[in-house]
Amino acid sequence: MEIIKREYKVYTFDELTEEAQDRAIEKQADINVDYEWWDSIEDDAEQIGLSIIEFNTYHRTVKGKLLNDAIDVAEAIIRNHGEDCDTYKLAKQYIEDYEALPQDEDGWRDSEEIDEEFEYALSQEYLSMLIKDYEYLTSREAIIETIVANDYRFTEDGNLFS
Repeated sequence: MEIIKREYKVYTFDELTEEAQDRAIEKQADINVDYEWWDSIEDDAEQIGLSIIEFNTYHRTVKGKLLNDAIDVAEAIIRNHGEDCDTYKLAKQYIEDYEALPQDEDGWRDSEEIDEEFEYALSQEYLSMLIKDYEYLTSREAIIETIVANDYRFTEDGNLFS
């Protein structure tokens, strides 16, 4: 049996040539999205009463379903989201529209149409959040931040050293 000891020159990202950095970034393009990166956004949606059933950031589509009455979802948003959030503004408008609906003798309001519009608009807001998050996570800036934060080492040509 023969044991051969090999030495490798490894480089931090900053030590690589610009060409090797570009190659490293390209090879690590999915580093921030190779897991369920959307979980926190879906969790936030569920906390206010919206289930994101499916979404596609590439095709920019989403299907969401309110888990509670729309008025309850809107009130949860008002309680939990800041005034500058688009979801807050959407919820505030929904509540105004809901309260403007006429009531029958039992105090019931026919809100089906505005409920559907609210569900759609809220789903679109969450899709926007998902798209922004995905675009950032796959950006050159975010990939470099992850590489540097994790102190990854590379071969001279920009391949990840393992």
